[in-house]
Amino acid sequence: QTRPLRAPPSSQDNIPQQNLESAMAKPQVVVAPVLMSKLSVNAPEFYPSGYSSYAEAYEDGCEDYPTLSEYVQDFLNHLTEQPGSFETEIEQFAETLNGWVTTDDALQELVELIYQQATSIPNFSYMGARLCNYLSHHLTISPQSGNFRQLLLQRCRTEYEVKDQAAKGDEVTRKRFHAFVLFLGELYLNLEIKGTNGQVTRADILQVGLRELLNALFSNPVDDNLICAVKLLKLTGSVLEDAWKEKGMTHMEEIIQRIENVVLDANCSRDVKQMLLKLVELRSSNWGRVHATSTYREATPENDPNYFMNEPTFYTSDGVPFTAADPDTWTILMMRWTQR
Repeated sequence: QTRPLRAPPSSQDNIPQQNLESAMAKPQVVVAPVLMSKLSVNAPEFYPSGYSSYAEAYEDGCEDYPTLSEYVQDFLNHLTEQPGSFETEIEQFAETLNGWVTTDDALQELVELIYQQATSIPNFSYMGARLCNYLSHHLTISPQSGNFRQLLLQRCRTEYEVKDQAAKGDEVTRKRFHAFVLFLGELYLNLEIKGTNGQVTRADILQVGLRELLNALFSNPVDDNLICAVKLLKLTGSVLEDAWKEKGMTHMEEIIQRIENVVLDANCSRDVKQMLLKLVELRSSNWGRVHATSTYREATPENDPNYFMNEPTFYTSDGVPFTAADPDTWTILMMRWTQR
């Protein structure tokens, strides 16, 4: 058995009462030990996360000076997390690259880094297209292999040339292909080409490419291919149709006809067919380009071109989306509401 601990006898037990009172009357001064600081005057400066200027964070003399790949990837990740910082930081980023990207290999590496970020992270495709447009006008290097925009389009062409195989590939291959398709759509909308007279135009080669990509998607009408086609047309349909009409082309009419054929003949799911029908409705309303729409309670398919785009999405208890195209599901839903 363990014995209970006793406090050691106090030294004050042997001090006469008079001396004890005298000692208590005097303040006791305790001298704290001196702590040696481990901070160094030669330590690098501290920069909080999200610091606005990446170039200043990598000053000369820092032992961990980054490579081009590290610097660019760091900035791309920063833009992914904080897209609102694009306007305030892009100029400094381009200036830093102009002092760094001085060889063909460095320019190729820069293009590849941006391309991979834009096609591997879904919400970066728009920002990646904006970044590509800015760098195409502000990077000074123009080697024999081609400037930034030319190398970017060459990189896209590599994926474009295998479009038919990719649309027929397995699920992983198709997912990567769809990311490329949507990035190319963003490039078409954001990449500006300045002519000799100062006019700004879009890249016609991308316009042709998007049409062929749509053909590849509709030629293999599985659900995810069709969903990608719908997303692309919602993104670029109005701009593509305007450009084709100016040239007297009827490409959009042909695309709409293919969609109607898919709805009638393809073995896709009912929800995807409903998405395709809504897209046809959207196009028939001039892609929803109206000055004003009716209020929600008064909106009908006849008076609101955006009516079909405003429909809510419902989910089953298992998290599966369903629409009015599912009569059995709607019957179950109405029965549950009447029982409440």
